[in-house]
Parts: sequence; structure tokens; C-alpha cells
Amino acid sequence: MNRGALGGKLPLHRALLGLQFHKVRAPEPRRVGDDDDLVAALRDAVLALAGSWFLGSILSSVVAQSSGHDTLADTPAGWVLLAQLALWAPMVAAAWYVGSRHGSGNLVRDYAYRVRPIDLAGIPLGVGVQLGVLPLLYWPLGRAWPDTFGRGHLEQPARDLWNNAHGLGVLAIVFVAVVGAPLVEELMYRGLLQGAFVRCTDRITGLLIVGVWFAAIHFQPVQMPGLLLIGLVLGLVALRTGRLGMAVITHMAFNATGLVLVAR
Repeated sequence: MNRGALGGKLPLHRALLGLQFHKVRAPEPRRVGDDDDLVAALRDAVLALAGSWFLGSILSSVVAQSSGHDTLADTPAGWVLLAQLALWAPMVAAAWYVGSRHGSGNLVRDYAYRVRPIDLAGIPLGVGVQLGVLPLLYWPLGRAWPDTFGRGHLEQPARDLWNNAHGLGVLAIVFVAVVGAPLVEELMYRGLLQGAFVRCTDRITGLLIVGVWFAAIHFQPVQMPGLLLIGLVLGLVALRTGRLGMAVITHMAFNATGLVLVAR
């Protein structure tokens, strides 16, 4: 039996996220300790996330190009929203597909997508990471490489996008950053991917792999240290609570605080 999957101090349903395995033939449950099932679930999770991200990126690019603008900063916020929806739709579909193969096909049940009142603690956590921990992380980087990691350089892409948003476009930007991205990314990275890696390896290995993946997949080298930081924080929250609710709220608070700083 996999030591990392079942050897923690917390019960499995509290310590880990990911698929709740069941046999195709109901009603007998499939044993979680079946190594073949765990490896197959990890393989399907990795392929599903990579494939859906690639497809979504293509669809998103097509939508963005249809707006008639060459850069994201110049693209109207409504088109940005449509482009993001085109990116997210295949990813959510991929999570459901993997869940239907190895679980119940219910996103809430398969990925512990539940919220409890205690999860509101994610609000001060997300704000604190954005206002307190992130500046500490970038302070030595900014001192060493001010032309790369200066605060102005970090905020410039988001600031350009925000400055070009007007009217309903502002609401679109807020929805994308504060609502849509946390909901989808926590499902895919902490629910699907981290759950699969933790079950097949151990908590620390799974946390680190998915944290690095989360930072790298954004393809923003200057922001990569911060993305790795928040990815690890969100992963720890998910592992600690055994569900996605607090991770989603922490992610929302983190992004909302960053948006306020940009809009200020």
C-alpha cells in the first residue's frame, strides 16, 4: 500500500484531495490502496490537464484574435472574459471526464469541492500573503535585479489591462481575476492534479510538483516566484482542510487584494 497515500496522521478523506475511487460495477467500492488504480488516475489527471490546457489555450487565442487587437492589454475586457471562458471550459470538462472514469462523475464529491464557515479564514490569509509575505519574497529580488523584479514591472501587465477596462469591462476583469480563476484553478491544480500526485507519491512531493507546475504554466517569469509561493500556500490549505473551499476563498482574497493594489 502506498505509504504517502495512507501513511499520514489524518484520515485519507481529511488529509488528501482527489478522486474518490469506485468500481465501474456498482455498488462495491474500489479499494483506494490499489496501486494500479492510483497510477491510472495520475496518468489520466496529468494527460487531461495538459491536453485541456493546450486545447483551451488554442481556443482562447482564437477568441482573443477575433477581437482585432494584437496584445492582451489592448483587448477589450469583454473579449478577455470570452477568451478566459474558452480556456476554462475544456479544463472543467477534463476534470469531469477523469472523475467519471475513476470516481462518481460529480465534481463536488470527487474533488471535495465543499465550503464550510471556517473556510472564511482564507480571506485574511489571502490578504496577508498578498500584502505581507509577497513583498518580503520580492524585496531581495528587487534589490538584486531592480530592472526585472521592481514592483512597477510586476504590476505593469495587470495595470495595463485594468487601465483599458471601462464600464462593464471592469466587472469582467473582476469576475475573471476574483471569481473565475480561483474556482477553475483550484479544481484543476489542487483538486485534480495535487490529489492525484499526493495519492501516488506523498504529500510533500505532490505539493511541490503541483506548486512548480502552477507557477510555470502561467508563463510569466517575473511573477513566477510569487505564483510558486501562493501555489504552495493554496496546496497546504487544501491538504490541511481536505477540501477545496478554503483554498478557493484564499485564492479569491489574494487576487482581489492584488487587483485593488493595481486599481489604486
